[in-house]
Amino acid sequence: MTLQAKGAEPELAGKPTSASRTTLSHIMTNSDTNLLGTVHGGVIMKLVDDAAGAVAGRHSEGPAVTASMDEMAFLEPVRVGDLVHVKAQVNWTGRSSMEVGVRVLAERWNESTPATQVGSAYLVFAAVDEDGKPRAVPPVIPETERDERRYQEAEIRRTHRLARRRAIRELRARRAAEGVEL
Repeated sequence: MTLQAKGAEPELAGKPTSASRTTLSHIMTNSDTNLLGTVHGGVIMKLVDDAAGAVAGRHSEGPAVTASMDEMAFLEPVRVGDLVHVKAQVNWTGRSSMEVGVRVLAERWNESTPATQVGSAYLVFAAVDEDGKPRAVPPVIPETERDERRYQEAEIRRTHRLARRRAIRELRARRAAEGVEL
């Protein structure tokens, strides 16, 4: 840790994107299927949350909880026997929050064909202390042009999330003031 101005909160040293990047791999079985016989989206979402949580905890060097999931996209169905790889990295950091980007790839367990991207998601995690209160996270340091693009796109998503929340709060307050049941 380095210190800022006297009396200011300590400033954490930045960490490169690669410091917390991880891949979680899992083979899909019959117990993972939905009524259509493909892997249930909820199974994929849990893997996404698990990988993103590992990355957030690694980056923040402690507990981090899922605050939101944005843009979970299922691009292709996943089948029984697919080896699924969930790749995650911190794209952006705020004071106590982090956006983690996740790509989901699948390949047949018994073939040597390249993995295909089958999904993607963005999750926001909040770092918390032992009392569940927000705690500071190190800034992420983009290392490549791709990392820099992801950082900039994450800032856009954050702006949209905050604007959406603000607009909903304002609408609810206006409707409540008008006596409209919420």
